[in-house]
Amino acid sequence: MPMNYTKTAALLLVLTFIFVALGGVVGGRTGMVIAFVIALAMNAFSLWKSDKMVLRMFGAREVDQNSAPELVEMVHGLARRAELPPPRVYVMQNPQPNAFATGRNPENSAVAVSTGLLDVLNREEIAGVVAHELAHIKNRDTLTMMVAATIGGAISMLAQYLQFGMLFGAGQRDGRGGVGFIGALIAMIAAPFAAMLVQTAISRSREYQADRLGGMIVGNPLWLASALQKIDRRARGIVNEQAEAVPAAAHLFIVNPLTGRGVDNMFSTHPNTENRIKELLQQAREMGITGGSAMPSPQEEDSGPWSASTSRNVTPSSRPRGPWG
Repeated sequence: MPMNYTKTAALLLVLTFIFVALGGVVGGRTGMVIAFVIALAMNAFSLWKSDKMVLRMFGAREVDQNSAPELVEMVHGLARRAELPPPRVYVMQNPQPNAFATGRNPENSAVAVSTGLLDVLNREEIAGVVAHELAHIKNRDTLTMMVAATIGGAISMLAQYLQFGMLFGAGQRDGRGGVGFIGALIAMIAAPFAAMLVQTAISRSREYQADRLGGMIVGNPLWLASALQKIDRRARGIVNEQAEAVPAAAHLFIVNPLTGRGVDNMFSTHPNTENRIKELLQQAREMGITGGSAMPSPQEEDSGPWSASTSRNVTPSSRPRGPWG
């Protein structure tokens, strides 16, 4: 785990360096100094306020015991299993099934799920998704991912500024004041690309770790595997307009919320879903949970914390699809 933290810190430093270097392209030495100060300010902002910003960005509304008692009970129950303080619970009015966690530390954390996810998944699958997000909180991934999203978004913004500036002659300064047209063009293309690669490196390894820990928290990795299978298939066909507007925050979600972008596996912020499912199936075998490669129905598996409230006599057709029933 210390090596993972060291790697992540190094990657975040690379992101900051890219942002400062791009500031130098825009404004020379003065631009580099300004960009460095802004990067420090963004990191401080990410530490204290980024969770509220991202929740507002995706239209998440907080729910409680009165408005969503079963969902809140589920999240808090799994948090107890994970030995975490109870996070705040949010629901996003979005048809795309997805979820994310945010917060600077476990004491100031939140879990957000979309209405699309609540409509599509059954109780056990929702528990698997929530456990995955709690794993991010327990591993303290949420702050890392938010800092990466904030700086990555700023890099994209600066690159767009540079693009517009080139149209009006900016970036054509001499060697003492900045860079020439070719240098600005290279920076405009390379900086966002490099930032995307760094974000990818940060996100991918942490998703596998969160999957594994999430499977341990919920007690049955097959529930999360089944959820990922459903989410990935359905999310591809539903546009998440908020996420499309802020692609630098795509790595926050349990599966890639961006659709129709044609990004191949090498540059995706998330590992291949099939590979994640294979890892979860292997984990289930290690835990002695039978079921082979098939996803279990809720009445077939009884290893998770929610089996006590689920009757074996309820048929799949009559079972509530979300946690509201």
